[in-house]
Amino acid sequence: MNGALGFRVKSGWAAGVLLTGLADSPQLHDRRVIQLCDPTVPESKQPYHAKMGMLQTDEDKIERLRKIIFKAAQNSVDVWLNELQKDGKIRRAGLVVGSDIDPAKIANPHIRAHALEGRLFRTVLQESVELQGVSCSIFVERKVYEQAAEILKHSEKDLKQSLTQMGRLSGGSWRGDDKLAALAAWLSLTDS
Repeated sequence: MNGALGFRVKSGWAAGVLLTGLADSPQLHDRRVIQLCDPTVPESKQPYHAKMGMLQTDEDKIERLRKIIFKAAQNSVDVWLNELQKDGKIRRAGLVVGSDIDPAKIANPHIRAHALEGRLFRTVLQESVELQGVSCSIFVERKVYEQAAEILKHSEKDLKQSLTQMGRLSGGSWRGDDKLAALAAWLSLTDS
């Protein structure tokens, strides 16, 4: 199986998609939600948020939550990849992230908390995937369609139509996060 994973990273979870085949005609093989936090530890979904939207500054608490988050992400990724590796080796993945801004450059503490969480969830997902021997590429949401149009030699409109059609064939809900995850997988198929 020639396949590639794609993820749209969110706070505490990621949309995950496996595309198989060639970059000329990718096929949706599997999709699921990847947990990046522990639902039994609610603060692991927003570890940099203190009460009332304030930035969490207790480093011991943040470190404890980071460990919980990494374990949750690693478990979720391991389960999925172990299932998928039965059919063949997955070698590539793409992650779509909201931003690549350095959180330290953000003055507003509440916005910085969101940026720190975005960086944390992206990092733990990437590390969890790479621990399984799968290399990752990072794409920023606001640039990914433009990059894909150039790499895949399709217009952005055609890419969006293809992704919408892919979702129709899958049955069930197929939202923007799923489409972005599929686009990241599609881009990763070009490197497989």
